[in-house]
Amino acid sequence: MSPSSAAKDAPPPLPEPLRVPVADSHTHLDMQAGTVEEGLAKAASVGVTTVVQVGCDVKGSRWAAETAAAYDNVHAAVALHPNEAPRIVHGDLGGGRSRQGARAGGGDSALDDALAEIEALAALDHVKAVGETGLDFFRTGPEGTAAQERSFRAHIEIAKRQGKALVIHDRDAHADVLRILREEGPPERTVFHCYSGDADMARICAAAGYYLSFAGTVTFKNAAPLREALAVAPLDRVLVETDAPYLTPAPYRGRPNAPYLIPLTVRAMAAVRGIDEDAMATALAANTARAFDY
Repeated sequence: MSPSSAAKDAPPPLPEPLRVPVADSHTHLDMQAGTVEEGLAKAASVGVTTVVQVGCDVKGSRWAAETAAAYDNVHAAVALHPNEAPRIVHGDLGGGRSRQGARAGGGDSALDDALAEIEALAALDHVKAVGETGLDFFRTGPEGTAAQERSFRAHIEIAKRQGKALVIHDRDAHADVLRILREEGPPERTVFHCYSGDADMARICAAAGYYLSFAGTVTFKNAAPLREALAVAPLDRVLVETDAPYLTPAPYRGRPNAPYLIPLTVRAMAAVRGIDEDAMATALAANTARAFDY
């Protein structure tokens, strides 16, 4: 391994700690290096004292629920990721396109079985949300959209039946996600994870009472529309997340992300809003507790 590639794989240094503790509203501890204890301790050392651990399939959702049961400062979200639904129905290829050696899909009945397990997990007290669910038109072709939409609608109903927050994954699908939420009627608390819309969409979400969670992407140089969205979003509807190990904030973009890097994003968000970091952190902490009901 060359020195440059080794540096790219190395974890970024600890940022200056926040004075007001906050929560990472969306992370994947099961995809990060090190133990859960190490990750939580590192985060707590810089003022990130709570995390929401998010499942993306049945196995990951079970793990999220078990981890939240074991740690007081971990809350779970459980779901089938939008790209998981077509895999279950059609096989290994999300869009349902066949290829030699691809696993045969289980059809709609297999999706129903997986959704039933997600609902059983969602009923647990330490599971605070149903998600990440939604639509992702970036990787799944048109053959997979029906399975995605059916799964999304089912997750909305699960969240409402269980009284849990709904966590939305929306990639290249803004209009359809908003349409389905209108058609189904959203649960009391809905969070757009890794918000990727513009200011106009932020106003639509604000009018509907949705929460907008901003990731390290808001620090990227080419993310002016995201910063414009953050500038117009109601302060009491804004959350912060890592989506770790992905979306590492600047200046460490491309290196492994983890909850301990939240302070970088909090400070960037405070600058966009024109408020000090303590005020930003205070709002974020209160909003996350309200959104996930903990």
